[in-house]
Amino acid sequence: MLFKPFVVFSLLSALTAIASPTWSALEEYEASLPRKTSKHQGTRPKIQISPHKPWSPLPTSPSRNRNCYVKSHNDGESDDSAYILDAINKCNNGGHVIFSQGTKYVIGTALNLTYLNHIDLDIQGYIQFTNDTDYWQAHAFSQVFQNVTTFFQLGGNDVNVYGGGTIDGNGQVWYDLYASNIYILRPVLFGTIGLHSGSISNLNLRYSPQYYNFVANSSNVVFSNISISGYSKSNNTAKNTDGWDTYRSSNIVIQNSVINNGDDCVSFKPNSTDILVQNLHCNGSHGISVGSLGQYVGEVDIVENVYVYNISMFNASDGARIKVWPGSPSELSGDLQGGGGSGRVNNITYDTMSISNVDYAIEITQCYGQKNLTLCNAFPSSLTISNVTMSNVHGTTSAKFDPITGYVVCSSETACSDIKLEGIAVVSPSGVENEFTCGDVDESLLQGIDCTTTNKGSN
Repeated sequence: MLFKPFVVFSLLSALTAIASPTWSALEEYEASLPRKTSKHQGTRPKIQISPHKPWSPLPTSPSRNRNCYVKSHNDGESDDSAYILDAINKCNNGGHVIFSQGTKYVIGTALNLTYLNHIDLDIQGYIQFTNDTDYWQAHAFSQVFQNVTTFFQLGGNDVNVYGGGTIDGNGQVWYDLYASNIYILRPVLFGTIGLHSGSISNLNLRYSPQYYNFVANSSNVVFSNISISGYSKSNNTAKNTDGWDTYRSSNIVIQNSVINNGDDCVSFKPNSTDILVQNLHCNGSHGISVGSLGQYVGEVDIVENVYVYNISMFNASDGARIKVWPGSPSELSGDLQGGGGSGRVNNITYDTMSISNVDYAIEITQCYGQKNLTLCNAFPSSLTISNVTMSNVHGTTSAKFDPITGYVVCSSETACSDIKLEGIAVVSPSGVENEFTCGDVDESLLQGIDCTTTNKGSN
């Protein structure tokens, strides 16, 4: 691991040596959290963005001038949403809302919190969403992109969320339901929607039905010291549980966090610009991903100015990844299909990544979702990839593609430019180092890489 783990994540960090935590260990960790009810005014963390700085300075947040404590039935069943709204409305415009330590809060109502202004939400207790899947499918907030919905949407200006408590999405019922019907709408646990200036820090996010964080139409927001985990207890996998997805957002920072999940650790969706990601410990994921992009005909997707630094990646399908749909319609699954969109990926840097048991250390594809290679070759992507640097990636891959350790394939000679690999040292289980599948890319810029040719398709 390339950075010193934070104390609050010590147990989860230790558990990432295996593919998923044992339930007894995870439950022991949850049980160790404080349960004694206490009305304690927490202090907003002083977040240091380091070692790299955001693309633009983040606004400062003034102190708050009054406190509002959230009431609770504290029975683990009754909906506390009215109490939550009451406290937030009383303390909006300059106040500090406190979810008390040792108290359990139940949310059974979709909460529209996009009007917040100069407010702190201090979550010291335990918040859990109800398992009423019929209600949430009918009332969760639609976020347009890929049929995303959220339990709540938090937005406004100058909002800070922190406290060391837990937000629980009650995901097991959703994992089991999705296994029987892939078209259900599973809510995202934390919806940051239209937030301009703020921070989300020092929280435990557990058992999300789908993504853990969806950040849309937002700017100048930092996420720091977040612990993410929640695997299925049944044979039905917790799918699409991305750590963060950014969408139509700029100047976002994601740092100093531990993520145990089953999909992208972080994914930069369409029109994500000026993004900094640093000091993450990812386990069981699909990597740090640009995309997928180019999914919708007529849409212009742009991901530009992204810096990813100091990532530890364990038991994953990918380390550094760029995934673009081809120019022809394709289908990855029944609930995920597309292709034919345009746009660009530009000025992307991955700097310093340690990998262990990862299928591909690096993957760049413009045939995402397309298994028919003839169609992909005939209809190359109209979304270009340029000015990409991936450096100082080292470690070991899994046996899945042995001896191949990476995949860098463009859909045409003109679709990609200036893709640079340097300082790469990745070894397959058979001992072969830096053997990549390459296609329609300037191999002279792939320093130290032994390229084999391909017919464009990704596995």
